[in-house]
Amino acid sequence: MLDPILFRSHLPETAEILLRLRGFGLDVARFECFESERKRLHSRTQELQNLRNTRSKAIGQAKAQGADVTALMSEVAGYGDELKASEQALDALVLEMQAAMAVVPNIPHDSVPLGRDEHDNVELKKVGQPPVFDFEVKDHVALGERHGWLDAAAGAKLSGSRFTVLRGELAQLHRALAQFMLDTHINEHGYIEHNTPLIVNAESMAGTGQLPKFEEDLFSTQVGDSKRYLIPTSEVTLTNLVRDEIADDAVLPMWLTAHTQCFRAEAGSYGRDVRGMIRQHQFEKVELVAIARPQESYAVHEAMTSHAEAILEKLGLAYRRLLLCTGDMGFSAARTHDLEVWLPGQNAYREISSISNCEAFQARRMQARWRNPETGKPELVHTLNGSGVAVGRCLVAVMENYQNADGSIRVPVVLQSYMRGKTQIG
Repeated sequence: MLDPILFRSHLPETAEILLRLRGFGLDVARFECFESERKRLHSRTQELQNLRNTRSKAIGQAKAQGADVTALMSEVAGYGDELKASEQALDALVLEMQAAMAVVPNIPHDSVPLGRDEHDNVELKKVGQPPVFDFEVKDHVALGERHGWLDAAAGAKLSGSRFTVLRGELAQLHRALAQFMLDTHINEHGYIEHNTPLIVNAESMAGTGQLPKFEEDLFSTQVGDSKRYLIPTSEVTLTNLVRDEIADDAVLPMWLTAHTQCFRAEAGSYGRDVRGMIRQHQFEKVELVAIARPQESYAVHEAMTSHAEAILEKLGLAYRRLLLCTGDMGFSAARTHDLEVWLPGQNAYREISSISNCEAFQARRMQARWRNPETGKPELVHTLNGSGVAVGRCLVAVMENYQNADGSIRVPVVLQSYMRGKTQIG
């Protein structure tokens, strides 16, 4: 959530910035009405409080003098009733204002390039060379179906479209990738591993910006009157660990990781990547989250990006780093790096990780703060998140880049110890 001051004191400038950078048309007239009514109710509430206090003192003085206080008491009761109504109206208005602000996206950092969509993203670097094959390459679907390793029909029978069953050595390779990622981030990059819930309450989803704007992209559960949501990524759970907390300066930056199942409805994306494992309703990720002091968050953003890149480099996969433009960034992000890995089966680079600095946007929603030792006062932290990396898409990349002419797949050296020494599957 953006700073309310931007809606109160800088509304025209905020509206212009959001429209120019994010294509988001802020309803200026609505927010002007909000602020006008908020000021009126706030002023009247204070006036009523003062009147009630003043007349209450007058009652005490009148009683001390033995005077009849019936009229004064009736007057104070009237102020009390109006005060209660005014306070309730003010609280309701503030909630309405917050609901309106909750669907407004973050403002991009000054370094983010202006653009409308993915075609305006900026390539920052390329690492590695795509492999050259002397045979006709297969995509991961053809490779996976060879031994019944990747079974979309079984997934559809169990759950519907965009679910997949993995079997045998391919399932083992998938598990090996996740373990390799966790070990790398924990042992080499200093992250603390977490095991978090897969089902969360609405407060957690709102804290990281999935609610209310993106509810149609979420899977939910209902038991009695209790509605909960399946996480789209453990960004939700890891980041919300600091909700309503004040962290000590000494623990920052915090580096958190978790390997979880993730669930996305992918509303509106039907027809795209329907084959295979690129765009699934259920998938696995090793998530990276950092909680940082504001002044260090962009250095942390660079470090976190390098941590995700290390996974691809250790696996020997060619990739590129992109700086997303204003029109292609996520709702909560102030700056985002995308990592795209080379997929021979598609003859293209495809996204495998997205690493974002959200600055104080999520922290303001969650009231996640740290105590600044220079001032002694609580201040909002900056939150960052990214994939370290998406396990299923990484499996796709390994399958396609390490394939042999006969459809077998070489096991990258860094994974062989996780595969009981196997150098090849299939």
